[in-house]
Amino acid sequence: MQAFLEDVTRQYRSHKQLGEKAIAQVGNDADLFVVLGAEDNSIAMIVKHLAGNLRSWWTDFLGTDGDKPDRNRDLEFEHEAGETRASLLARWALGWRPVFNTLEKLTPDDLSRTVHIRSEPLLVVQAINRNLTHTAYHVGQVVLLAKHFAGDGWRTLSVPRNRRPQHN
Repeated sequence: MQAFLEDVTRQYRSHKQLGEKAIAQVGNDADLFVVLGAEDNSIAMIVKHLAGNLRSWWTDFLGTDGDKPDRNRDLEFEHEAGETRASLLARWALGWRPVFNTLEKLTPDDLSRTVHIRSEPLLVVQAINRNLTHTAYHVGQVVLLAKHFAGDGWRTLSVPRNRRPQHN
């Protein structure tokens, strides 16, 4: 169904933009790499993980398993020497590129095809829904951490509190 593909594309664009607007509000680049607790992830780790996941799943989406052998998932959760805001944003952009390239080419007939993610067969529509949910989960984490680091300087990314009537 074309309406589904258009809506999913809109949702992915919205999540990408939300993440970028949140990251932009983190004024101190060092805060992108701060881990709040021993088992927590930094914004940088989440960006790397999401970029790796998107690139892996969406590159040759219909033709190969979404868990690509060249992906080093464990490295996504480590800080590498020389990482900067610019390198993270470049990685972020590279991760999103195959999402939009693939969605642009999918047709309603493709939605009932089968793809594989870690050898598990899924209908294309199921794989898209799974990945969209995963993406939203991690973008939400980025937003929460960015809000924490922005502190009082945070500018809401949605309807401000007590402003719904004006927003409508």
